[in-house]
Amino acid sequence: MGKYRFETEDHELFRKSFRKFLQKEVEPNYDNWEENRIIPIELWRKMGEMGFLCPHVAEAYRGLGLDFSYSVIILEELERVGTSLTGIGLHSDIVVPYIESYGTEEQKKRWLPGCVTGENITAVAMTEPGTGSDLANIAATAIRDGDDYIVNGQKTFITNGIHAGLILAVVKTDPKAEPKHKGISLLIVEDGMEGFSRGRKLNKVGMHAQDTAELYFEDCRVPAANLIGEEGKGFHYLMEKLQQERLVVAIAGLAASEDMVEITLDYVKSRKAFGKPIGSFQNTQFKLAEMATKVEIGKSFLESLIEDHIAGKDIVNRVSMAKYWLTETAKEIASECMQLHGGYGYMEEYKIARRYRDTPVAAIYAGTNEIMKTIIAKNMGL
Repeated sequence: MGKYRFETEDHELFRKSFRKFLQKEVEPNYDNWEENRIIPIELWRKMGEMGFLCPHVAEAYRGLGLDFSYSVIILEELERVGTSLTGIGLHSDIVVPYIESYGTEEQKKRWLPGCVTGENITAVAMTEPGTGSDLANIAATAIRDGDDYIVNGQKTFITNGIHAGLILAVVKTDPKAEPKHKGISLLIVEDGMEGFSRGRKLNKVGMHAQDTAELYFEDCRVPAANLIGEEGKGFHYLMEKLQQERLVVAIAGLAASEDMVEITLDYVKSRKAFGKPIGSFQNTQFKLAEMATKVEIGKSFLESLIEDHIAGKDIVNRVSMAKYWLTETAKEIASECMQLHGGYGYMEEYKIARRYRDTPVAAIYAGTNEIMKTIIAKNMGL
């Protein structure tokens, strides 16, 4: 895997340190976690101790105060091990930034140190059984009652849903608002609050060790002090942060593609058929050449997006392109690489089988690829 242009010697040392941590703490245990369908909470604590959670959080709240480039390294290295680690990136680079950007000083002091140490694991609760991409039509409500909100509703497909102690819930504080999105607010629901409960851990096609769950709110009383930002501004905050969320998914998509090409290249060099390595067959060579080219093109595009994002530029349209194209490319590469593995590619002990199961959902979460194309088309004046 080639280095990004922005990588300095400090980045290189950080990557080596994190990779060593993963080789010791994660890789030997990952298959067991997949089989047990859960990542142990202890991993979060260990990552926190080593400074690998929320590295961008300011030093005042126990973070390292680093820029997004260090998150890129963490996201890549996690994905190279396996997609079931995606909840860590969601915590560090998708949910915690809402508290950093829109939280009060009191909220930041209360929650951010625990997010850095792994004591506070976070989740964002947007999707509902009847509402996915159509966020303005969520049904969960949070009605003001004195110094509290009374929350009622159900959320589903929630990453980190089992382990999370802080849930960033997307709720309607004004169900009658027109247009509908103006009634949406963000509220932190904490583990143990009366009326909050978790449903089953969902049984997914892939990403088996990643805890995805249903969440229920039944007359759940949440202090008004847990409101993130201003009431009615939730939709606006979500739109502001979706750029980074989709960039996170694009980074993982490229890292998965790179990994699949690497493991398949190794396989075709050693696997023999008709008396010679299958890597010597022209079809195999053409397929791998095509995939390597797509990875290289994707990396160049992604590199420019990361640099512009760190510089604070608006890349919503291009990041929509990257999220859609890189996740679709990863799906294609998963299929091609499994085919090149032959029958062994369908065996669970081969990593490509897990990749084949884990990869497709990236085209669905963080905004479906159809929504990405809608955004691109709109920006083209269509």
